[in-house]
Amino acid sequence: MNYRTDPKNGEKLSILGFGCMRLPQKKNSIDMERSEAMIIEAIERGVNYFDTAYVYQKGKSEQVLGQTLAKGYRDRVNIATKMPPFMVRNRDDMDKILNKQLQRLQTDHIDYYLIHMLTDIGTWDRLRQAGLESWIADRKADGRIHRIGFSFHGIQAQFIKLIDAYNWDFCQIQYNYLDENNQAGKAGLLYAAGKGLPVIIMEPLRGGKIVNNLPPEVNKIWHSAKPVRSPAEWALRWVWSHPEVTVVLSGMSDEAQLGENLQISEKIDSAATALDQGDLELFDQARAILSEKTKVNCTACSYCLPCPAGVDIPGCFALYNEKFALESKGSKFNYLRNTGAMTAHPGYASLCIECGKCESHCPQNIAIRQQLKAVAREMEGPLFKPMIYLGKKVMKVKSER
Repeated sequence: MNYRTDPKNGEKLSILGFGCMRLPQKKNSIDMERSEAMIIEAIERGVNYFDTAYVYQKGKSEQVLGQTLAKGYRDRVNIATKMPPFMVRNRDDMDKILNKQLQRLQTDHIDYYLIHMLTDIGTWDRLRQAGLESWIADRKADGRIHRIGFSFHGIQAQFIKLIDAYNWDFCQIQYNYLDENNQAGKAGLLYAAGKGLPVIIMEPLRGGKIVNNLPPEVNKIWHSAKPVRSPAEWALRWVWSHPEVTVVLSGMSDEAQLGENLQISEKIDSAATALDQGDLELFDQARAILSEKTKVNCTACSYCLPCPAGVDIPGCFALYNEKFALESKGSKFNYLRNTGAMTAHPGYASLCIECGKCESHCPQNIAIRQQLKAVAREMEGPLFKPMIYLGKKVMKVKSER
């Protein structure tokens, strides 16, 4: 494993961090056995930064990480977890959240503690008025928090204001070759690093969107590039080519992803990350194609779930994007099948009741209700519900035989 230095405290952090938001699943819950094995494999190969949050997988993410690290691994790693601002009204709420996290994680301190999805200075001011600054000072004094930072999804101007609003120890931003000028962007990265902050990167692969189910034109770019590298390696190298980046988080959901990312990070060093003009032109070409073909900038983080009406919001957007990216003729059938349209618990787009609950939680600021209408128009059409009705009738007849 290769490491970069936290400029605030001199600690060596692995360039690859393990994001615990997308741990492997089994029967609608986290697969404990596989998750534990993956976490241990990452530690044994040098990963020392693990990122989770209070709300990830309804708290199960913190529990799984804590149970695994309690088996003799805690002192070998840094734990990063997050406080959800929407649950905070006063200092008592802050203590309740932190104490629950310490319990789940089976530890007496958090190494890197973040205010989760802090998007604007107004939210920060509300938290300050609730006593957050004095609470941070007290929790640092008693050792339960070692460093304080925030994760950010918002516009660049607000990011700059937030950086200047407090003496942060670190920050976390979304950054990848598709989002070079979105959210905090490159300007935000440079600004934070210029203030001496370690910058943690999330969504380096855009939730897998810039490595999986790519348009043929993008695959052709990477397959013809020299040297031959996978789309994941090209994308990670782009992020690591920025010396201002300290740790790159990847939400690895299976053993193959973990193995590939470990292999890539083990052969990366400061010299190997340098990109020449030819490399940068490849990224420009891939970015232009993906930007044109991506209809909804969803990263499948699932913060929008659960939907009161049962809509599988990330699933609908993924199938919608896939139709345009791959120009698949079978996309509508895949949509019918993969949204559970013929099951007792369907999740297709037109089930949306337009309550708007999802939009307040979306880090990408997607107009979800509007986009679900677009999905329904494109993927469902006038024959969609009659097909569901007939399909269920056929399935019922078959089951009665």
